[in-house]
Amino acid sequence: MSPLVALAIGAVFVSGGVALGISAIMQEQKQRRRFNDRLQLVAASYMKVNLLDEMGRAAAGRSVPVMWLIAAAARLFGYDPAHAEHYSLRWWIVLGAALVPARALAEMLGIFAGTWSLLIVPVAWVWFCRFAFHWSEERRRSVLYAQFPDALAMIVRAVRVGIPLGEGIHTVAREAMPPTGPEFALLYDRIAIGVTLEDALHEMAGRTGIPEYRFFATALALQGRTGGGLTEALEGLADVMRRRLALKARGLALAAEAKTSIGILASLPFVAGGALGVLNPHYIGRLFYEHGCQKVLFAAVALLVVGLLVMRGMIRTALA
Repeated sequence: MSPLVALAIGAVFVSGGVALGISAIMQEQKQRRRFNDRLQLVAASYMKVNLLDEMGRAAAGRSVPVMWLIAAAARLFGYDPAHAEHYSLRWWIVLGAALVPARALAEMLGIFAGTWSLLIVPVAWVWFCRFAFHWSEERRRSVLYAQFPDALAMIVRAVRVGIPLGEGIHTVAREAMPPTGPEFALLYDRIAIGVTLEDALHEMAGRTGIPEYRFFATALALQGRTGGGLTEALEGLADVMRRRLALKARGLALAAEAKTSIGILASLPFVAGGALGVLNPHYIGRLFYEHGCQKVLFAAVALLVVGLLVMRGMIRTALA
């Protein structure tokens, strides 16, 4: 056999061995990827939310500085990707909508500062976004607080008839209205996969940010360690919350007259301006076309907004 033929045969065997090795490695990697995909699919509801996935971007290929910058931007705008379900609107809708009032504010300030007023757009944009996200979270907390006494009542009735505490939590998860139902469903799922009741309760209290949920977690933890009457403690907590809600509703009813006065006072300038616009359009039009009159209009609007915020703050302080 000539050396060339032997070399060719050896090259064929080596190539075949390399091809078989590469094929085996690729098959193993494919099976590993399928296993990881199935594992992520099963555990998706129990894993911590990935920031890039939540913001609609793929995490693959992202460097650590880029991820850090995105996380810093989310904190700057007041958005928490781990609690994306707490917001009534998507983050990109809030960011786009907040640009409109920020640009309008810059236009109004441009009467005094000219083109320098454009510098206020980023600051106003961030502030409006933070306000929108904070308002959405506070609204959700208010709904959770109002629904919590009924959820406690469901658990108390279940425990009294001999149903285990876990099944009582499952009952709340099935029958309670959102957002209380999903919160207790996540609590029940965490317990089902092996997380201790105390840890799962503290996680739920941290997610909601409501002190009464921490009281609920503490009561169940103490009852599990020392025993005692669980139903009495939960009934007492539910009764206190109902009394607080009733007191708040009474305060809002008493403040209805003040709110009506605020609405009337705030609408008077617009009613008077509309009447003047109908009777003498040229006279009222000077506020919009002449530079000096535009300054007067901006000052009037600013003073009206400040007055409304002061009166709103006084009412909220009185009802706190």
